[in-house]
Amino acid sequence: MKSTLYILGRQPAIGIAELESLYGEKALNIVGDIAVHVSTEDVLPFARIGGSIKQCEILAELTANDWKAVDTAINIQLPSLLTSLPEGKIKFGMSVYGVNVSPSKIQATALGLKKTVKQSGRSIRIIPNKAPELNAAQVLRNKLTDELGFELNIIVHEQSVIFARTLAVQDIDAYAARDHGRPMRDSKVGMLPPKLAQIIINLSTGRITPGTNTQQRTVLDPFCGTGVVLQEALLAGYNATGSDLEPRMVEYSERNLEWLNDNASYAGTSMIFEADATNADWESIDHIASETYLGRPFSALPPAEVLQGVMHDVDTIHRKFLENVTRQTNPGFRMCVAVPAWKTKNGFLHLETLDSLEELGYNRLRFVHTDNQELIYHRPGQIVGRELVTLIRK
Repeated sequence: MKSTLYILGRQPAIGIAELESLYGEKALNIVGDIAVHVSTEDVLPFARIGGSIKQCEILAELTANDWKAVDTAINIQLPSLLTSLPEGKIKFGMSVYGVNVSPSKIQATALGLKKTVKQSGRSIRIIPNKAPELNAAQVLRNKLTDELGFELNIIVHEQSVIFARTLAVQDIDAYAARDHGRPMRDSKVGMLPPKLAQIIINLSTGRITPGTNTQQRTVLDPFCGTGVVLQEALLAGYNATGSDLEPRMVEYSERNLEWLNDNASYAGTSMIFEADATNADWESIDHIASETYLGRPFSALPPAEVLQGVMHDVDTIHRKFLENVTRQTNPGFRMCVAVPAWKTKNGFLHLETLDSLEELGYNRLRFVHTDNQELIYHRPGQIVGRELVTLIRK
């Protein structure tokens, strides 16, 4: 049984739900809102996961309650690991989670370790900390996941300390290329981040058992927009089908997937056509993963009567869409949709349809390790967030 540690991203609950979906509830051990310890024989490629920022190998777990004890443990356990690396100059960095410690203290610990390593005859360069954690760019630019690189992650939770080495980090350059490099974009219909599209897909597919040929499965996005979900489904090894009410969006998706075909390698096939999600007929629906219609974008909270009108119109579309999916699927069918949730001074307002899922033929999946109320992808200042809803056909 392999033991892998995932360090969570900006919204930990979403990352936890994604990992629970992929690996199953029993494989997870939650380390606060910092990390998830996963025990499994089948570790997915990290590039497929959108809600975690690092994938790590656990080196040691110990009991400690202050930085002095952590510092001592580092200087006892790390020198032998570092000097066992292949010949050449070592690049070393540290990231600390879950404890209030200044970058200067982290740097002092690293310099003490450097002195010990140099005494063994090895050359080592320390990556300076501007914050307790090194960001993805620092890890990538300094090649800390290469054979001569070593990022030590120190996770402090309650009285426990985990030492873990970074194996992989979110490839921010690849995400940027797939986001900003595509030829056709439209800010008016929303800018779905590729890693959020990955999360939606992983929530929709659930656990992929060993030996499953994903190329025989098709991910459908009935509100495909500019094709971000379709793009990420293809890169994850699925076939992709998209439809959209607007001919312009169909054209944008086609152009963007042509660009993807020229810039990436994948085996799946794609099909895109014009259709209204409330009455379209789809063939071979294995999974639905979609950011649905979010309604009008708002830069500020509108008057209550305006917001209620928008919410009513959006709700009507979602109800008809779910009725249409019910008509075409069998019990046990699973899907994930990112639907709008509107941020007000008193919290989020949700689609009324979410209160009627059972009468529409669905159960909303309840995750063991996190709460559905926390599964709203939202950035500060946004009015319209995306609520991630995973549904099982009754």
